[in-house]
Amino acid sequence: MEDTLKRNKIGVAGLALLGATSLVLAGCASSGGGTGTETEGTGGSTDAVITTNGSEPQNPLIPTNTNETGGGKVVDSIFAGLISYAADGSVVNDVAEEITTDSPTQLTVKIREGLKFTDGEEVTADNFIKAWNYGALLSNAQNASYFFEDIEGFSYDEDSELSGLEQVDDYTFTITLNKPAADFAQRLGYSAFFPLPDVAFDDMKAFGENPIGNGPYKLAEEGAWQHDVRIDLVPNEDYDGPRAAKNGGLDIVFYATQDAAYQDLQAGNLDVLDAIPDSALETYESDLDGRSVNQPAAIFQSLTIPEWLDGFQTDEEGKLRRAAISHAINREQITDVIFKGTRTPAKDYTSPVIDGWSDSVPGNEVLDYDPELAKELWDQANAIQPYSGEDFTIAYNADGGHQTWVDAVANSISGALGITAVGQPFPDFASYLDARDNEKVGAFRAGWQADYPGLYNFLGPLYATGAGSNDGKYSDAKFDELLSTGISETDEAARNATLLEAQSVLFEDLPALPLWYSNVNGGWADGVQNVEFGWNSVPLYYEITK
Repeated sequence: MEDTLKRNKIGVAGLALLGATSLVLAGCASSGGGTGTETEGTGGSTDAVITTNGSEPQNPLIPTNTNETGGGKVVDSIFAGLISYAADGSVVNDVAEEITTDSPTQLTVKIREGLKFTDGEEVTADNFIKAWNYGALLSNAQNASYFFEDIEGFSYDEDSELSGLEQVDDYTFTITLNKPAADFAQRLGYSAFFPLPDVAFDDMKAFGENPIGNGPYKLAEEGAWQHDVRIDLVPNEDYDGPRAAKNGGLDIVFYATQDAAYQDLQAGNLDVLDAIPDSALETYESDLDGRSVNQPAAIFQSLTIPEWLDGFQTDEEGKLRRAAISHAINREQITDVIFKGTRTPAKDYTSPVIDGWSDSVPGNEVLDYDPELAKELWDQANAIQPYSGEDFTIAYNADGGHQTWVDAVANSISGALGITAVGQPFPDFASYLDARDNEKVGAFRAGWQADYPGLYNFLGPLYATGAGSNDGKYSDAKFDELLSTGISETDEAARNATLLEAQSVLFEDLPALPLWYSNVNGGWADGVQNVEFGWNSVPLYYEITK
């Protein structure tokens, strides 16, 4: 987000999920981040505050309602879940003492005693059970409710309690699934599964403005979230886990453009930047002189064509138009010319850094640039029903550095099909998301930064019927069935094979057009030390010093 994307494979060390025997995740209170990259010696001040770039969160900072990167960066810093992920994607215990898989549908969770929220309340099993039930309840309309659908009692149709959650004692609870979910234990580091203190349920909206967590950081003070400006965090002295802060705090500054953030980085006014603007991709490695990173990450970029867009419903006409648009996009040229090789044209809907990835999913030839075939398919669609739309628009947020590539994609489509394709910019991420969620856009750019290192995470949340991040409103019974069958497989090879078959359905329907995989391209200022970017492109902020 090396010239090409390395095909690293990230496994989950020691995690034989849902096998025939019970599983115990090893306890870990040491840092999961490794030594990182250091500049100008080692060490650094533990009192120094680290500044980094961010964006205005879309919603109040409730873990189960945060499914975008602006809010996620904050929520992941101020809360701790049962597990967390080390830099390479491997699992370490955080709040959990152990997680035991008793059967393909039964897990037992034992949490560590004596852990506290920043208001002094002890973290108990009840804090997880209440938070998960809140996130799953239909009437609460939480963005991440989909993550609870495998737990017994979940309903998309009515308010219901998660009957599959049962408290054994203050520090132990069991999870009963309504069907086997082979990677469920691996998911538990995602923010949807964070606990909430009792005070949150007094007024959830107010709590979201000044959240009280149990993670490595906490809000510097009440009102530390200055909307559209920044949010300031300080270390949580009561946090006892693998992500303890080694610095004096984290100030997340919301920038209108990536170019502005990069200028501040060069001037020494910003310590860490997790996304280099397009304008600097040719020069940033020499500009920063050893203080940059270019490594594979679990990030997938696509162009979503929503079901509400006239002429593009997933019937014969719509499928022809979707395939025509896909063949009209010159992915190789765009990744080479605009991204200078820091992106790799996509071959599937997931990421090469995830175990089970394949570049030969049946149907993926629709990703090949073929302007003549694109025009032929478009004409076939017009023979069924003439295209009644005006411009083919691509919505995007202008603060995310997307204009250059969106314009290039639009020009590629226009040139191949003889239609007018144009970008539709929104000033910031939050306003773009609001317009998208209210169906006030046509096609739109989409990016997915994995929640946990598994193939299913790139498929279920984005394309399953009713899923929380299924923003294009796609629904297909065959895909849903294959997805359900795949995630129920306890054998990893069989599971991955079925999930690849599910992707072949996506290549037929094209609810989204895969564009490219991203490297993480970031940098840090002179004097900043111990910078390491994780498997999902996010810096391990708690490790950074200066």
